[in-house]
Amino acid sequence: MSGPIERILVYIDGTEESLTAAQYAIMLSKSVGAMLYGTFIVNTHALNDLLKSHIFVESEQVEYQRDLEEDAGKYLNHFETMAASKGISVQILQESGIVHVKLKEMIREYDIDLLVVGELSRIRSRRDEFLNETERAMRNAPCSVLVVKDEDRVWDLFEHGR
Repeated sequence: MSGPIERILVYIDGTEESLTAAQYAIMLSKSVGAMLYGTFIVNTHALNDLLKSHIFVESEQVEYQRDLEEDAGKYLNHFETMAASKGISVQILQESGIVHVKLKEMIREYDIDLLVVGELSRIRSRRDEFLNETERAMRNAPCSVLVVKDEDRVWDLFEHGR
């Protein structure tokens, strides 16, 4: 490989938008022959904030984090299955921490050329905007970022593409 995109990282957070991004990343990887990585990062920073705000007690935080880690495994397995259905192998990276920081570290560690994310959710408040980890990752990523939109078109491409 010697094109501008040799390694793609897709960020999966369990939303429909991130799964659409995963489908697109699979088809893009297949099209350009790039290595494909998928990650789900359990946002422990947000969990700690919930504990500090007394929304969670410590035992609830631990249980919720365990549930999120199980969900992460399920989403990453689904991603791996989707990729395999298109003849693409992927490297799975399941992490915990501050999402935008972990993504930046992964991009550097794996020499990622392109970060693929799902369409940003609608911002309902200034707080939502401040806490949107996908947007923070986009702004801080040391590589190009592709925001995947048009779920129907992507689904059609994934289902009917070879």
